[in-house]
Amino acid sequence: MADSYVLLWLEAPLQSWGYESRFNRRETLGFPTRSGVLGLILCAMGAGGPQSEWLEKMSRYGQTVLAFGKKGPSRKFRENLQLVDFQMVGSAYDDSDPWQKLLIPKKIDGTKPKNSGTKLTYRYYLQDAKFAVIVCVPEELRKTIESALQNPHWDLYLGRKCCVPTDLVYRGCFFSEEEARREALNIADGKALECRFTVLEGQHPERGEVMTLSDVPVQFGTFKKYADRQITIIDA
Repeated sequence: MADSYVLLWLEAPLQSWGYESRFNRRETLGFPTRSGVLGLILCAMGAGGPQSEWLEKMSRYGQTVLAFGKKGPSRKFRENLQLVDFQMVGSAYDDSDPWQKLLIPKKIDGTKPKNSGTKLTYRYYLQDAKFAVIVCVPEELRKTIESALQNPHWDLYLGRKCCVPTDLVYRGCFFSEEEARREALNIADGKALECRFTVLEGQHPERGEVMTLSDVPVQFGTFKKYADRQITIIDA
């Protein structure tokens, strides 16, 4: 059976595609990660937990990302501006309340650290970013994925739960990547946007910058596991 290509349109005031983040510093890549896109699809399906078997099936397939910006003379590579949000974690909780006490950070021995354990965290977001993501899917999963994206079981968000999409995410299923790409360009043209850069699977050093990312999910849930992949970023 032939594979299919699902087109997703990811547009929102804020997006955040975490990569190599730590507790107090949550950075974002300048484009959607593989784990973020597959996580979005699983949210639409209402599928929680490790999902190792489903992820194993999807690991044989890839995705292409097209990043868009407003038409005009400015054609800066990966131009999406980043916003930094400072958040306090572990503050303003009443430790006499048994539920609030659970939210206060503890040391390894269970006692409170000095200064109540309040932490300042840095969370990074892309502002006003717009992406088309073409996801190759096996025919055996196509109908389930299509149906879920059109009637999501859980809320869809673009990297974090505060990143709510402002346009339709599912934009059709196609028999070839080229057809999906043409539709993405049609959507962008209707919004007076043009392609700024493309992210392809694999190594294409003659065409752009090659990167290795550890963003292929092997297992979700409490104990997440990831594998590496190589991508090439091609400036438009």
